[in-house]
Amino acid sequence: MRIEAGASPDSQALGRWLLTGFQQFERMRNLTESLAGRVAILDLYPFSALEHAPATLAEAVWVGGYPVPALNPQRRDLWARSYLRTYLERDVRQVKNVGDLRAFEQFLGLCAAHHGQELQKAGLARDCGLSQPTIGAWIGVLEASFVVTLLPPYFRNFGKRLIKTPKLYFLDAALVTTLTRQPNGTAALAGPLGGALFEGWVVTEAIKAFAARGRKPDLFWWRTHDGLEVDLLIQVGTRLHPVEIKLTATPTARHLDPLNRLKALMGDESAPEGLLVCTTEEERALPGGNRAIPWQRFPEWIAGLLG
Repeated sequence: MRIEAGASPDSQALGRWLLTGFQQFERMRNLTESLAGRVAILDLYPFSALEHAPATLAEAVWVGGYPVPALNPQRRDLWARSYLRTYLERDVRQVKNVGDLRAFEQFLGLCAAHHGQELQKAGLARDCGLSQPTIGAWIGVLEASFVVTLLPPYFRNFGKRLIKTPKLYFLDAALVTTLTRQPNGTAALAGPLGGALFEGWVVTEAIKAFAARGRKPDLFWWRTHDGLEVDLLIQVGTRLHPVEIKLTATPTARHLDPLNRLKALMGDESAPEGLLVCTTEEERALPGGNRAIPWQRFPEWIAGLLG
């Protein structure tokens, strides 16, 4: 969702207005003036944890951050099913003339199953029985309608061959757990999608923190062909803050290895402290100048980082 505000060009009566809506396609099409130079556009995402904190991680990935289910968890199932149905029947056809909604629905479910993974258009095209250009166009539909986001790779080459494929994340975990037919949040976290759901929650909280300040998210992920991977890089000024995201309550040296190796490769371009977001109960310092924080603390941490 986007908000726009501006001042009237009428010299007789200056004014301000706010245009908002659940989706942007019809509103943008029907505006008669561009309001260039007189308008601020803000993307509004589902609730962040600072706006409406989930009681548990299972609640965070099951209920999500959209206002209706977040404030009325008992309505979650009906809301999610209704949202997906109206999304397919209304928004998809407004942003792109998709003739076969059944094929698009299958594509949407496959994307949910690949939440938190590298975007492999060839694999999606094969599984859906569609062409790669069609898959690319449909990914664009999901991005334009604020259903998914693509986390770009960090391209700087520190003496390694880098993976240059973006990762695909849904902007709200409730849609993922609905599309993948999870029975509840606890089961979802314990299943094969558990790590990806947790990782996606942290990544989307970072996106929301930038958006709340009217800033484009300077967020990346990083992996080399020899297997070195860091889940999230947050760029603030000239520094990159490396973040590992692990669904564990007992962080070990093995979880810190990617942070330590990346900091050594980047030198002064990396922040001196690496962050491990996990399900530990207490924040604590870790070897190598790293720190582990509970998942609930991450929204507050990045808010402080961005000022």
